[in-house]
Parts: sequence; structure tokens; C-alpha cells
Amino acid sequence: EAGVEGAYRFIQRLWRLVGDSLDGLPPAGTPRPSNLSPEAEALRRSTHKTLASVTDGIEGFAFNRAVAQIYALTNTLAAALKESRDGGGGWAMREAFEILAVMIGPMMPHLAEELWQRLGHQTLLVDQPWPEVETALTIDDEVIVAVQVNGKLRATLGLPRDAEAKVVEAAALALPEIERVVARRPVRKIIVVPNRVVNVGL
Repeated sequence: EAGVEGAYRFIQRLWRLVGDSLDGLPPAGTPRPSNLSPEAEALRRSTHKTLASVTDGIEGFAFNRAVAQIYALTNTLAAALKESRDGGGGWAMREAFEILAVMIGPMMPHLAEELWQRLGHQTLLVDQPWPEVETALTIDDEVIVAVQVNGKLRATLGLPRDAEAKVVEAAALALPEIERVVARRPVRKIIVVPNRVVNVGL
């Protein structure tokens, strides 16, 4: 019974969430703005990462995982309601809601159709193609790099993806955990595995 109640609350929440957002959304079919704010870009990243995960989950019959990702995106949208709609924020939110409606279609087709109509569409959702994932949006701009000394993990470091080796080396050597070790012994060699590992050899 608890599972049924939880699903019911989610349905009610999703219905209210779309209703509370309608006034700030551009009309259906509005072209994507040429410039999007960082907040709008972040929402698009969350949307397309969720779309990729849900697509994989449905195709792999991992429906629990797909539903969990949909729940997470709903939380993201609820938080986004408090942000400005300027800078393409409204457009990004419309895109997210439309993709969300398509994603819940296999699990809750009646609700999905109602949401699709509520979002201003005159066609049936069931006739819409599955959205395509924009792969570029699923790749994080920042990566977490493991920093090792003689093969032993000493720290981690957040860096821009595909940063130059010299930049990675300098950032790793500047870490307090690495500075303390290096101060006692000279550095012989530094090996950088792009976007993954820095190993300082002493």
C-alpha cells in the first residue's frame, strides 16, 4: 500500500508542477533561443542526461532505474521553478516537461497524454517520436581526476575536461596533500592519464 500511495503522490505532484509552470512557458513549437543562461544550460544537461538514462533503462528492461531517474528530474524541475525564466529558462523548462511527458508515456500513458495536451499540443503524444539525446549535453565539462603519489591515491582534483597535461600537473602539485609529500623528496616523473589519473613518481 505504501508503494501505491507513493506513486499517487508523485502523479499529483507532477500534475501540479506542470500547472504551476504554464504561465512562464513559451508557446509550443517556439525555436530554441540563440543564447541560453547558465541555469538554462544546466537544466538542459539534467534533462538530456535523464533522457539517456531512461532510454537505456527502458531498452534494457530496467524499469525501476528509469522511474528513479524520472523522479530525480522532477525534483530538478521543482527547484528550477524558483529560478528566473530569463535567458531561455522558460524554453529549457518547456523542453524538460515535454521530454518528461514522453518518458512517462510507457508507464503512465493517460497522464502523459493529458500533460502533453496541457502543454499546448494539439497532436497525440503517442504519435510523437522518442526524443533524441543531445550527446554533448550528457558529457560533463568538469572531471574528477585521481592524484596519486607512487601509485597510492592521495587526493582528487576537479578539472576542466581535456585540460592540458601541464595544467593538470601544476594543479596536482599545488594540492596541500601533494605538497607535503613532495617537500620531502624530489619529483622524478609525472604521468597524466587524460581525465582520469595523475601519478607523481618520487
